[in-house]
Amino acid sequence: MEINKETITDWLKNLQDSICNSLEQADGAAKFEEENWIRNEGGGGRTRIIKEGNVIEKGGVLFSAVSGDAPDFLFNEKEHSSSTSNLQSNETKLKPQFFATGVSIVIHPKNPMVPIIHMNIRYFEMPARAGGDGGVKWLGGGIDLTPHYIFENDAKFFHTQLKKVCDKHNLNYYSKFKKWADDYFYINHRKETRGIGGIFFDRLNTDSESDSYRMSFEKNFAFWQDVGQAFAPIYVELINRNKNKSFTEKNKQWQLLRRGRYVEFNLIYDKGTKFGLETNGRVESILMSLPKIAGWEYDFKTEKNSEEEKTLNLLKKDIAWA
Repeated sequence: MEINKETITDWLKNLQDSICNSLEQADGAAKFEEENWIRNEGGGGRTRIIKEGNVIEKGGVLFSAVSGDAPDFLFNEKEHSSSTSNLQSNETKLKPQFFATGVSIVIHPKNPMVPIIHMNIRYFEMPARAGGDGGVKWLGGGIDLTPHYIFENDAKFFHTQLKKVCDKHNLNYYSKFKKWADDYFYINHRKETRGIGGIFFDRLNTDSESDSYRMSFEKNFAFWQDVGQAFAPIYVELINRNKNKSFTEKNKQWQLLRRGRYVEFNLIYDKGTKFGLETNGRVESILMSLPKIAGWEYDFKTEKNSEEEKTLNLLKKDIAWA
């Protein structure tokens, strides 16, 4: 298969279909509702929402493929490649055009013993313009888990599965991308991680000659595909382990507080949210990641030796789960 934006787009649509089917079967009641949308500046997407099921209270599996003028903030971040900056400087009168496509998923379950999960895989490119430097393209994505209550066996299972995916392609990827997730999914003003992390990567390509993790774009594309395909079997297993566990009103109140932390991260720190809003994306799709109901309590303190305290003590970077 030739790797270009058309074949990547088709593959992502098929992935969306497959994941939606798996989640419907795991829930056993709710079905996804689809809304197709068009972005005035270029492109559009398929938003699929599932809600009020046996397991899933609210969730979304979103596909998008958008294009247009590259937003200014792309050129203001230090981690962007020098070739991106050169494209801007050589095209002072006309902004470079970008194309971005991806699948994004967030699932908020009913039962507080079932974790929240997020996945995103994305592809970005800016073709070369006449008289300018070469174009740029990269892959990004990752999967991370946000348990309301951290069960160590589940955390080890989750990270072990992700490590297997990484090790299949590059033995250095898990440690690198696990650290990246720990650092990225960090609520700095709370001094705690959003959940137990996972893997996170961005701008994966061959631009950096000094990158010791460098692989060809074709090999990284195969890794990127495997990350996307790992989502359903991992999360379905976690659903089946926990969906029938009993819970109390206290557990539900704790779930609302943990959802509140999730909201804080997504609205303050998440770059995907920023990218969508900066590029005039569809607001309902961008904010799909937020739960239906969340909570905040002033100066909340956990009870000593409680399961809530145990969870807070595990919301830290650099825990070796796998």
